[in-house]
Amino acid sequence: MNKVIAEKPTVQEQILQVYSLIRENQTAGVTLILVGFSEYPDLQVPLFLVFLTIYTVTVLGNLGMILIIRINPKLHTPMYFFLSHLSLVDFCYSTVVTPKLLENLVVEDRTISFTGCILQFFFACIFVVTETFMLAAMAYDRFVAVCNPLLYTVVMSQKLCSLLVAASYSWGIVCSLTFIYFLLTLSFCGTKFINNFVCEHAAIVAVSCSDPSISQKIILISATFNEVSSLMIILTTYIFIFITVLKMPSTGGRHKAFSTCASHLTAITIFHGSILFLYCIPNSKNSWLMVKIGSVFYTVVVPMLNPLIYSLRNKDVKETVSKLIKNKLLCHKI
Repeated sequence: MNKVIAEKPTVQEQILQVYSLIRENQTAGVTLILVGFSEYPDLQVPLFLVFLTIYTVTVLGNLGMILIIRINPKLHTPMYFFLSHLSLVDFCYSTVVTPKLLENLVVEDRTISFTGCILQFFFACIFVVTETFMLAAMAYDRFVAVCNPLLYTVVMSQKLCSLLVAASYSWGIVCSLTFIYFLLTLSFCGTKFINNFVCEHAAIVAVSCSDPSISQKIILISATFNEVSSLMIILTTYIFIFITVLKMPSTGGRHKAFSTCASHLTAITIFHGSILFLYCIPNSKNSWLMVKIGSVFYTVVVPMLNPLIYSLRNKDVKETVSKLIKNKLLCHKI
């Protein structure tokens, strides 16, 4: 028993193994080229302008949301604590993917180093998995707020909120390290074209020089577990919320309860809808365009939508933005 425990690699050892495998492939002269949208030369400039606008809104929206939550004491609640971390994850996720996409739309050299490709996939995985369970934690927060409002501040303590957020980040890192490790057990050789604008798993294993079945099974099992478990948490909490709301005597109370959940439900529908859409695309050469379109929505558009969804439907956020604008205009006049 002790021998088995002693032989189990630590996290530090796993990271060193991953680094060693990256070095081996890098020194083997592996060159990767992101095809992106290069097959549509007439659309390069329009796409660049569209994605640049989306990325600008994403950065301003998510960083602005974090700033608004920090400066307004009324927003120092568990719900906004989770929302600030959701905004941080969306900002980081978009920043991992979009700058390289913008670069490849304006330059002819679309190569990406093997290390750069693996790191992009690594960080993208962390933030996707983290957001998956962050949305589940927010569903639990809404469940407590609607079903046990008198105990809300006691149940959703700062300690529990921090624990849920830390668990989401930690599980994202564990999943990403696992994916990377099995991905790097594959061999890569020569110059390969990645038929996407981002280094995602399916596109990377498609250009490997060895059998990717084990790596594909690992990510399929893990991704299915993450998706099913998070959706089960969300579905269960909202069933209880729906039952509680229906039992409320006043129409005003029901409307208020539904309105507090509407933004979160919208964010969940868009996020998980994008993931399930990509799952449903058949694995064939003709489906790569659909994969790219799905990936654009999933990696570029969704991080922009979350702050818009929560700000446009939230009275406190709109009031804080209005005050900031008025104060700035007042200072400018003075």
